[in-house]
Amino acid sequence: QVQLVESGGGLVHAGGSLRLSCAASGSIFSINVMGWFRQAPGKQRELVAAITTGGSTNYADSVKGRFTISRDNAKNMVYLQMNSLKPEDTAVYYCHVYANYNNYWGQGTQVTVSS
Repeated sequence: QVQLVESGGGLVHAGGSLRLSCAASGSIFSINVMGWFRQAPGKQRELVAAITTGGSTNYADSVKGRFTISRDNAKNMVYLQMNSLKPEDTAVYYCHVYANYNNYWGQGTQVTVSS
């Protein structure tokens, strides 16, 4: 089993910044993709950003140029630096890891951006 623990969510004014962190632990023998998804009220969960073990990244068009994903392979951690936040970024953010040939999800952390 793999456990994911997120931190770093909160309330911020529009234009502000937040940094999310996610730590993976447990019986890990292989981690491939790590990433972040988000789900706003009444909407489907969507990919925000993902990063492979080799450092290749993928971003949703809505966050390109504002968010940066990074990871520390030695520590099994993934980060999401969010700048120039907008009210439409308000959502529960979920850490996702594809490890041991399975998908794992964190419990979610709330990000609220006030206008």
